[in-house]
Amino acid sequence: QPKLEESGGGSVQAGGSLRLSCVVSEAVPRDYCLAWIRQVLGRAREGLTIQLDTNGTAYWLDSVKGRFTTSLDSARNTWFLQMNNLQPEDSALYSCAAYPCQNYRKIDHYRFWGRGTQVTVSE
Repeated sequence: QPKLEESGGGSVQAGGSLRLSCVVSEAVPRDYCLAWIRQVLGRAREGLTIQLDTNGTAYWLDSVKGRFTTSLDSARNTWFLQMNNLQPEDSALYSCAAYPCQNYRKIDHYRFWGRGTQVTVSE
């Protein structure tokens, strides 16, 4: 069973919205931090929002500030990424990841990754 599992991707037109889900299994330590990462084939991973600690402190990528937000459904162990006003440049594979909080800078070495969900935004 995957430790992280994303869903909710799809194809939308520019200006549209999607809500991605990341189900976090109980195998992920409770004191780990979470991040949403996206990647376009052939390009480096891009951190959209990266938790720095378990108190709610988080980094946000400038280009998504004001358009993307996160929320947590503790009862379902699900972390959501609400994406509004999507643009073609937001097209990518979106993944959630979990890691010891002190390792938040080391995106490529995050411990647990989901398989990702594809988002495609057309003009």
